[in-house]
Amino acid sequence: MLQPAEVVAIFQSSPEIQTFAAGEVIFTQGEPGEDMYGILEGEIEQYINGQLIETLKTGDIFGVGALIQPDRLRVTKAIAKTNCKLASMNQRHFLFAIQETPTFALEVLRSYYDRLRALKVFSD
Repeated sequence: MLQPAEVVAIFQSSPEIQTFAAGEVIFTQGEPGEDMYGILEGEIEQYINGQLIETLKTGDIFGVGALIQPDRLRVTKAIAKTNCKLASMNQRHFLFAIQETPTFALEVLRSYYDRLRALKVFSD
């Protein structure tokens, strides 16, 4: 398993680094998505139907579904809990990242799996 600092290092190579102020919406539930995000600094809250489902921190990944199912709509709303620095990664950059660091693919899968399990989509 990659450490948060290793995940941050992979995302720092992204050409798309953005900052968000506390309270700013990163994406909304129901909108199309093409990028996933890595949190370089700060915390993000994710909501489904207005209900807080999780708080993410530096080193966490979110928005993964946009790469796995690019024709899908976002199932969560992401809001900056604190001032944040995020790096986005499209599918092309993701494929490059996993080619360079294969364990990154496992980290993304783990992140996605943990969220599905937390939402009780399935259990082991």
